[in-house]
Amino acid sequence: LNEQRERLRLEEYLPKPLNSFVRNKLITESYLPIIGDNLAKQMGTVGDTRRSDNSGLLMMISPPGYGKTTLMEYVANRLGLIFMKINCPSLGHDVTSLDPEAATHSTARAELIKLNLAFEMGNNVMLYLDDIQHTHPEFLQKFISLCDGSRRIDGIWNGRTKTYDMRGKRFCIAMAGNPYTESGDVFKVPDMLANRADVYNLGDVLSGMEEVFALSYIENSMSANTVLAPLATRGLDDFYRFVDLARGREVPSTDFEHDYSAAEREEILAVLRNMFKVREVVLRVNQQYIASSAQADEYRTEPPFRLQGSYRNMNRLAEKISPILSDDELQAIIDDHYVGEAQLLTQGAEENLLKLKELRGTQSDEEKARWEAIKREFKRRQLTGGDEETGALVVRQLSLIAEGIGQWGKARQDER
Repeated sequence: LNEQRERLRLEEYLPKPLNSFVRNKLITESYLPIIGDNLAKQMGTVGDTRRSDNSGLLMMISPPGYGKTTLMEYVANRLGLIFMKINCPSLGHDVTSLDPEAATHSTARAELIKLNLAFEMGNNVMLYLDDIQHTHPEFLQKFISLCDGSRRIDGIWNGRTKTYDMRGKRFCIAMAGNPYTESGDVFKVPDMLANRADVYNLGDVLSGMEEVFALSYIENSMSANTVLAPLATRGLDDFYRFVDLARGREVPSTDFEHDYSAAEREEILAVLRNMFKVREVVLRVNQQYIASSAQADEYRTEPPFRLQGSYRNMNRLAEKISPILSDDELQAIIDDHYVGEAQLLTQGAEENLLKLKELRGTQSDEEKARWEAIKREFKRRQLTGGDEETGALVVRQLSLIAEGIGQWGKARQDER
């Protein structure tokens, strides 16, 4: 048994949530209920309300850094499930089969072996496919039958094909992806798979949860800041009281569960006020990223926005915040962070930084003029067809001329 356990590396599949994981209000009040409803549909529930038509798939879409994997690992840990995480970038776009022997390289083969091991285990397993935008749609199609009422899938075990029937078993499947691939192109999920999935965007604000969503940025970055880190280990009640104080609300000192000196209280409040200012910028960036990713390229009026405002960004900024920062120093920290982020973009660093300054209201006159020039050139390229072939460009230009003449003629008739 020990030899087989070591061969299969079973210890690697036990869920181990991060020590810095914070079960904030957003997770408790919003994410866990919707995740719980989906897993109940996939695995069933205890008692008379148990469904016999188990089916479905949980699909989480968001920009990087919103804790999709950490959240699902936490859920698997609380439910006592094996967390079988398949790293889709290791598979790549070349893998279209579930057969390990058909893999083109060793890392892909290892991931496919893990995948088939999850099928072989069958019970008490959460199969989690991470970063599905890095795989081929044909590979994802293999999971369609697993997500409908039949709950069957064909796998490979010990070199032999095998059909797995997951009906009546505590087996669930979740997938996670980002709206953009590494090259900035929108990825596609097979329609028949998407129709079987409950899709949630963890980076978007759910209706009625705006305040809780905004607060989650502060909650998740507590452990990254040396002043706020002790609050994370004492429970969150005192943290919420300090948040109320930082917002200008009255909170009696007797309500706190722990003793804080006057200096300590002032430090915590100063850090929180600075974090509120940083959060406003990060939230605007997040909303602009989501809005930009939802737009089709044909209808854009300005270059796509690819800077991100995720929890990961907030954590990196939070670790640099101290109680004694002036407002100018705080803005400089935000500037430096996003300059570094922009330098890692595949393309469009300048226009993304100019758009960010527009969102923050910090553009100079020269930067405004440059941004307007970039938008004019972008619209001109859109009208002229960009990189289309010559024939398509000619047709497009003729249609624009005809449209312009038509509008001119209509204006003349109105004048008469």
